[in-house]
Amino acid sequence: MRSPAFLSLITALLIYEWAGAQTYTVKRIPENTLEITGRGDSKAWEKATRLTDFSYPWEQENAPATSFAALWDGKWLYCLYQATDDSIITPVIKNNKMDAGAADRVEIFMARDTTLLPFYYCLEMDAAGRTLDYRASFYRKMDYTWSWPGKQFLIKTATTTNGYIVEIAISIQSLNDLGLLPNQRLLAGLFRAERKTAAGGYNAFHWISWVKPNATQPDFHIPSAFGVLVLE
Repeated sequence: MRSPAFLSLITALLIYEWAGAQTYTVKRIPENTLEITGRGDSKAWEKATRLTDFSYPWEQENAPATSFAALWDGKWLYCLYQATDDSIITPVIKNNKMDAGAADRVEIFMARDTTLLPFYYCLEMDAAGRTLDYRASFYRKMDYTWSWPGKQFLIKTATTTNGYIVEIAISIQSLNDLGLLPNQRLLAGLFRAERKTAAGGYNAFHWISWVKPNATQPDFHIPSAFGVLVLE
């Protein structure tokens, strides 16, 4: 069993390591006051801070609007994405979770620390409610056979007149079991893949992020793409 002094040292090192990272505060709510519907219409969401600082890190034009909000109640971390999209693309290719990786989608990557080792964990969620869940190791060593622990992740979605909504719940138990919540801080990347029809009918991806990664080419699988969610 690790001593309190050891745990305090680890906490101090993590705070130092993440000191310069962009942060978002996840406000706490009472248990059983938020039910995910896919519409983000629970009154509890009025307590959350809306994060709208999403942009195209590798393009000059303005990105379509994306917002993120999060709350937690001690048992679940709730996340709400709202995406403006004038052409939602959700193809069915192999009729498995990999299809979400070819669709318009929002994403959250979660890591223990900035080494992205031994694993970081990814949820890529499309407008149809499909989730590409996998774990990976730096650099870009993906394990698509891995799935989020059973009944520890919930998702509901809805389309709107100008886009789509993705509402999820991740159990705090699963985050702790994966070692992702030291000192109630979650190293997380918040992303979006926007698929647009280009010349010749090719559907090209445009990449949207909360944090601007330190990369000249599109890449979210690097430490500089992550910020920190601080659970209040």
